[in-house]
Amino acid sequence: MNETATQIEARSTSDPAAGVIRVAGDVTSGSEPALMAAYGQLVGGGARVIILDFGDLAYMNSGGIGLLVTLLVRVQRQGQRLRAVGLNDHYRQIFTLTRLDEAIGIFDSEAAALAG
Repeated sequence: MNETATQIEARSTSDPAAGVIRVAGDVTSGSEPALMAAYGQLVGGGARVIILDFGDLAYMNSGGIGLLVTLLVRVQRQGQRLRAVGLNDHYRQIFTLTRLDEAIGIFDSEAAALAG
C-alpha cells in the first residue's frame, strides 16, 4: 500500500461554538500530533462541538481508531461533543463494529452535524 501523508486542518464554522477538523490521507497513530493540535486550536477558540470531516480519508488503521478513542476521551472529559461527517460505507461499518457510533454522532453533512 502506498502511504498517503495525513493532512489535518482546523477551521471555524458559522456557529462559534463549533469547529471542523478536516482529515485527509491516512490516519494512523502517527497522526496524533496534528490531530491534537487541530483539536487544541478549535477548543482554544471556544468550540464545544467538534466535527471530524472524513470526506478525504484514504485509510485508517487500528492505530487511527485508537487515536479517535483518545480524542473522544478528551472531548468527553471537557463536556464537549464529537461528530463525524464524510464517512464512506466501509468506515461507517467500522464505527458500528467498534461501537464508536454510540459515542460519536455520524451525520451525512456538516449542516446536519451543526443542527444535530
